[in-house]
Formats: sequence, structure tokens, C-alpha cells
Amino acid sequence: MDTAEKSDIRKLSREALRTFFTENGEQAFRGNQVYEWLWQKGAHSFEAMTNLSLAHRELLNTHFTINHIAVDQMQRSTDGTIKNAVRLHDGLIVESVLIPTESRTTACVSSQVGCSLDCRFCATARLKRMRNLNPDEIFDQVVVIDRQSRLYFGRPLSNIVFMGMGEPLMNYPNVVKAIRMISSEEGLGMSPKRITVSTSGVPKMIRKLADEALRCNLAVSLHSAVEETRTEIMPFNAKMPLQDLKESIVYWYDKTRSRITYEYVVWEGINDAPADIRAFLDFCKAAPCKVNLIEYNPIDDGEFRQAPEQAVQAYVRALEAAGITVTVRRSRGKDIDAACGQLANKGSGDNRA
Repeated sequence: MDTAEKSDIRKLSREALRTFFTENGEQAFRGNQVYEWLWQKGAHSFEAMTNLSLAHRELLNTHFTINHIAVDQMQRSTDGTIKNAVRLHDGLIVESVLIPTESRTTACVSSQVGCSLDCRFCATARLKRMRNLNPDEIFDQVVVIDRQSRLYFGRPLSNIVFMGMGEPLMNYPNVVKAIRMISSEEGLGMSPKRITVSTSGVPKMIRKLADEALRCNLAVSLHSAVEETRTEIMPFNAKMPLQDLKESIVYWYDKTRSRITYEYVVWEGINDAPADIRAFLDFCKAAPCKVNLIEYNPIDDGEFRQAPEQAVQAYVRALEAAGITVTVRRSRGKDIDAACGQLANKGSGDNRA
């Protein structure tokens, strides 16, 4: 059978694999073995499945393929951050990042090739959205970064954030399937409380995620609580206004009792005025939250500039006075374009519009 005609075996459930073996005159438990190789051990070839006979592996190879990812290029920052240019089975490229600290290693994974949204300050948004990633392609990024964490830092991966390329809630079914497999004992067995889905704010899908009972965390890239300003820097906001977003966040907290995280960049001349701080504080009152003030990483044209430190500290003082936990996040991996908003496949023309 031609490779192009073979099915991707990771689209099959455990039960479907068991049925495949019984229909081919073999014992059903062989399906269990294959499933474990695919999801617990991250096997990318049938040859690696060493507890199967040669005949079993040839049977699989006749009918199936494993559309796995491959690290096309790995870059290491002076601060220890690792950026991977990940080649998908169809030749398209996405990027993922390993972010190390003294106490943890975090995987920043992509969910789309390009992005569905149009945030003006983000390099990824300037790429044409080619397609959504499949659950196994998201899963593979985590497996790769876990192995890098063990190899370079001597400890397993501790956290996952969907903050790479793409808007995860615009690839909703595949992201949810990936999270379920990553957190399942049949997969990697990671606690869902160590997984954060970061969205630019898609109210309908935030509500849907709340109903999933995944027990993961939610972060919203807000950047302004002033309607006109947010629409200017994040044009999709015109169709998904702040009031709808606020109501979905209230719904999220009521359903999950999980505190929301707001990701927020302070830009000079855009959202650094006292009125911007007051609007943000008012928005934060909707549901229990914490705030990450993120350092801005330029994307070449200079239209957006990081606000002076005194403007950032004005936010910090106001948030702390209101009893809101706030952290100023300094970017990692800027020297290799691995920081927030910089993922754009530089050096690879594969995905550009």
C-alpha cells in the first residue's frame, strides 16, 4: 500500500486498534500494546515497538503510518531557552519553546500553523493561517520538549502553556483532545492544573471550555480594557467585544472556580495612561484573577514600544492596592526570537502568505 494511502494510526482509539488485530486473526491485547507505544512512550516508528513480533510490525506498516513531527532546527538562547522549528508531516513549520527556570521547565506549544486572529503587535498574526494542528501534533511537541528538559536540565517537563503560534480556542476540538491525552494516564499523565490555555479572548469558546471540566487553567491576553483601544490593537475585538468577554470569564469562574490569569503588555502611548489603569482594574473586578505584566518584544517595525518602567510600576501599584496578585514577567529567549509574540518562523519561508 502506498504511503499516501495509509491511515494515520494515531487517529484510532484503543478499541479500534484492538478490533484491527482481532480482524486480522491476532489477539486483541496487541492493540493495547500499540496504543501504549504511541501515547505513553511516544514511538514514531513501528520498528521501535520491540515487544511486538516482526510479523506484527509488518502488519502495522502495511496498513498505517505515523505522521509524527520532527525538529527541523533547534536554537538555544543565552538564558537557556530552547526554540524548536518543528516540521510537520506535510512539510509545514511551527515553533515551540522550552522555557527553563530554577524550579520548573515550561513547554510553550503551538496550536495552528499561522494564526486565525489579527493582533497587530504579534509576529505570528502576520502569517497566513495554513491549518489547525492535529491532537497528535500538539502532543508530539510536548513529548519533544519533555525529552529536551530531561536531557539539558535533568528534570521532566513541569508545565505546559498554549502560548505558541495560533489561537488555541480557534482549534478547539483538537486542543481539547490533546489536553485529554496529555493529562490521561493512558498518555503522559500530567496534571491538567499544570496546563494553561492562553487565548486572545473568544467568549463562546471560553464558555465551552468551562463546560468541558478539563481542570486546566485559562489565561486571557487582554492588553486593554478600553473598547476602542483593544479594537485598534486587536481588530477581532470588534466582533467579540469586551462585555461578551467579561461575561464569559464570569461564566468560566462560576463553572470551574479557577482564577483567571490576565496577560497584559503596557505600551507607550497606547495603554499607559491612568484611564487605562482604571479601566483594567474595573475589568478585573468581574471575577477573581491574577495578572502577568509582560515585557514587550518588538517585531521589527517599531509601531509598538514598551512603556517606560514607571508606567509598568503604576499598574503594579494600582493592582496591588486593589488586592490583585501581579507579576512582572521578563521575556526569555529574545536573542533567538523565542519570546512572546515573536514566533514567526524566521529563516523558514514555508508558511508565509
